[in-house]
Amino acid sequence: MLRIMTKTLNDKKPDFMSYERNAQMTQDMFHEDVCEHPAFDKFVATVAKLRSPEGGCSWNRAQTHESLADYLVEEAYETYDAIELGDADHLREELGDVLLQVVLQSQVAADAGEFTIDDVCAGIDAKMIRRHPHVFAGVKATNANEVAELWEQVKLAEKTAAASSAADSDVRKGLLDSVPRHFPALLEAQKISRSAVAAGFEWETLDDVWEKVAEERAELEAAYTAAPKTPDGKVLMPDTGDSDPLVHAAELEFGDLLFALVNVARKMGIDAESALRASNAKFRKRFAQMEKGAWAQGRTVEDLSLDEMEALWQQAKLAE
Repeated sequence: MLRIMTKTLNDKKPDFMSYERNAQMTQDMFHEDVCEHPAFDKFVATVAKLRSPEGGCSWNRAQTHESLADYLVEEAYETYDAIELGDADHLREELGDVLLQVVLQSQVAADAGEFTIDDVCAGIDAKMIRRHPHVFAGVKATNANEVAELWEQVKLAEKTAAASSAADSDVRKGLLDSVPRHFPALLEAQKISRSAVAAGFEWETLDDVWEKVAEERAELEAAYTAAPKTPDGKVLMPDTGDSDPLVHAAELEFGDLLFALVNVARKMGIDAESALRASNAKFRKRFAQMEKGAWAQGRTVEDLSLDEMEALWQQAKLAE
């Protein structure tokens, strides 16, 4: 059963303006002892030179926000890989590549009179202080889960404040509009779910979410039964570009089941994206071990029977 809940650490909506005032006072005191970062300033100057019309680089000058967008995504994924590999030197290099994209995008903006790298740094600095009132504004949060909940509540307060300042309802943004639509689907589902919960749209207990999972599974099975299928049980994809409504219904129900499971993870305090990546890595490792076992016999995995595959799979599990 789903019901509307309003729950914060203090059982009341965050006082956005109070957070802002207290955080600003703490920010001013905290920054009195700020250290310098000459290497960063030098790097910013290097990127500015690359974009300079006098003696700069023609490729860098030709770049726009749009032309650089894919590079940012690419570098972020390469950084993720470096983290998973546990390679500190590689991680340092990849973080530098990500930083290049941030500084270069900021320089493109500065050249267009939009904003500067200083504006970017000031903005994220203010946001981090505002989003951590348990550090800068005297709000209590005793564990990581409470901190995560508080983060979402402050985000909600920010969005509410922004919405109230929009006089024209046509330009007001909904709470979910800030979740990028280009996220991987699982990550998008997590973000959507957390944003909805921050607004109080939540199940009361984990058992309630499991009931939703059971409900969605039943609906998927019914939709699958109704959909046209090939002899081996796969839903029948049309030869033309138009999807069969019954097949489309089965696809939607499968998505609903996945979304419900994402909410189970969130309710348990598990990051669904990280959990699935870990399972992917585990499967890759075990399958690779199974392949090695087949190669040791002078065969390939395709040559093995299902029983032989299972035996090698169990050996791979025991070797972990």
